[in-house]
Amino acid sequence: MSTLVLEIDPVAVEVAVTDDDLTVDLADGRRMHVPLSWYPRLFNASDVERQNWQLLGDGYAIEWPDLDEHIGVEGLLAGRQSGESPQSLKRWLNARQMHR
Repeated sequence: MSTLVLEIDPVAVEVAVTDDDLTVDLADGRRMHVPLSWYPRLFNASDVERQNWQLLGDGYAIEWPDLDEHIGVEGLLAGRQSGESPQSLKRWLNARQMHR
């Protein structure tokens, strides 16, 4: 007996960011919630910066242009947290302080 496997790339259709969570609604009806602490740039961003997001392509990734943050939907589903090094995050935070 053979099994039919349908593979559909997960795509985001809506994004919400609070002080604690990143929520992503997928085209297939699933909703994912992950802790905002998984993504330090989002965690350290202002509410205005967090709300300025856009979908890339057909929704395969989410971009926050003000933060230079890009999160792939497949990575979210796989439970991948930010891969940014502590040194890179420190440089980014320091640069933000200088521009305020």
